[in-house]
Amino acid sequence: MSHIVKFAALFGFVAALSACGGQQEEEYVVVEPEPVTQEPVYTGKYK
Repeated sequence: MSHIVKFAALFGFVAALSACGGQQEEEYVVVEPEPVTQEPVYTGKYK
């Protein structure tokens, strides 16, 4: 391979690596779920 092609491939690899390496992680928020309440239990018609 020609030296120019090797240099262009190396330059592209370094550029892609630097573009992907500098990203910051996104912040995320954890929300506590509401407590689950128990359904009323059927105890009979008139109880």
